[in-house]
Amino acid sequence: MEITLELIREKFYTAVLCDVLDSLGFRHQSPRIELRPLTVDRPLVGRCKTTLWMDMAHEDPNPYEQELKAVDSCQPDDVIIAAAQGSRRSGIWGELLSTAARNQGCVGALINGCVRDVRQMREMDFLVYAAGTSPYDSQHRQRVVEYDVPVEIDGVRFESGDLVMADIDGVVVVPRQVELQVLQDAWGKINAENVTRDAIKAGMKATEAYEKFGVL
Repeated sequence: MEITLELIREKFYTAVLCDVLDSLGFRHQSPRIELRPLTVDRPLVGRCKTTLWMDMAHEDPNPYEQELKAVDSCQPDDVIIAAAQGSRRSGIWGELLSTAARNQGCVGALINGCVRDVRQMREMDFLVYAAGTSPYDSQHRQRVVEYDVPVEIDGVRFESGDLVMADIDGVVVVPRQVELQVLQDAWGKINAENVTRDAIKAGMKATEAYEKFGVL
């Protein structure tokens, strides 16, 4: 069967993707820092659209230039990835960027830094996962220096086009070269876990269930 982004949003979860990635030798695909849902508490699934941020302490002659270009070049089902090194210098994402990104088909943002306009983004029902909040504007404090380049968050590599998922448990990115196998194996594991859960609910001991089904 075809595993679509809609199916992933409905049935998948970060833990099962991490389990499968572990089994394939990809053991560091989830940043160990907390990026929590600040607007809507549901999973975020899409394709990475990477932006690389830097802190600054001088007046920016072209504020917002690269971040606006990045947003305007989004494609349907993209997720903005803001690699800002966890900086709390300003709120680098907010209502206006969310509105512009959504117009391009972007489904959410994953911000390793701070955001602002949380109330407005909640009203928009726009998915944002971030490290925290700040009321400060990014102008003259932070800027995008490049976009659509490989970036890292906690040593985990994100590339534009990679599959990314975030939920209440954390964030996981699936490299393109193993995506098909990861999704197929994860779908199989989800169904096997359902069988195991039902057996335990029916009274089977956990040890017996693991010995019979090999899933935990």
